[in-house]
Amino acid sequence: MQSVAVIGAGQMGAGIAQVSAQAGYQVFLSDVELAVAERAKDYIGNVLGRAVSKQKMDVQEAENVLKRIQPVGEYEPMATAGLVIEAATEREDIKRKIFDEVGKVLGHQAVLASNTSSIPITRMAQASPDAERFVGVHFFNPVPVMGLIELICGLATSDETVGKVESYAAAIGKKVVHANDAPGFIVNRILLPMLNEACFALGEGVATIPDIDAAVTLGLNHPMGPLTLADFIGLDTCLHITNVLYSGTGDPKFRAAPILVKYVEAGWLGRKTGKGFYDYSGDAPVPTR
Repeated sequence: MQSVAVIGAGQMGAGIAQVSAQAGYQVFLSDVELAVAERAKDYIGNVLGRAVSKQKMDVQEAENVLKRIQPVGEYEPMATAGLVIEAATEREDIKRKIFDEVGKVLGHQAVLASNTSSIPITRMAQASPDAERFVGVHFFNPVPVMGLIELICGLATSDETVGKVESYAAAIGKKVVHANDAPGFIVNRILLPMLNEACFALGEGVATIPDIDAAVTLGLNHPMGPLTLADFIGLDTCLHITNVLYSGTGDPKFRAAPILVKYVEAGWLGRKTGKGFYDYSGDAPVPTR
């Protein structure tokens, strides 16, 4: 596998492109418009520039990494890629459309992977050209820092496909854990109920936002509190995954906290909108209630 294609040039897609290029792969990076992919490459260049300034990477290495990333506006160049990773927004209709379109140029031996955090792999494989070469690869944000990939097989995913993805993960320095195609996989099956319960605690007046976050940070030795983390992930994403857990299992323990629903309805989605459980418009985050 000499080249990797990444579809979706947001924060996750840019991170996947960066670590792939750092591992020596030629990378095709695309989005809905070529300009979006080009901006993502500029962003990666800035990240690499900071690494150079901190003496974590030399100038020549950073330049070589950036040269390996080619923004593209069409899927045709991806015909040469051994691995195509879809990293678009967590909406199944959008992902299925991508699979259908890229499937028209996908190489006969190439693997098509979805960086999904919750959508069933077996179901999405129906939209791929070959379910045996379709797999889930759940990266974690920020990709260059987080060392894990959840590998999720669909019902038809072949052992050869698994082996190719495992080899790729090893090349980019990530640890692979295998998850069954169950709602939430491993990490989100455990994490989102905790974040959702923090929302219930806030909504029921158990404690304030700062005290809930401080209690978990200091009492459980977590690097950040659950409401801060929810803001970082995006409250809309948290709600979506929670709803997937609820609908996929039918278990009422996964029902979304009313306050989480209200914040999403208000458009308070966390850091990406400037306001969630905290207001990020000032020099330091301030609780919104």
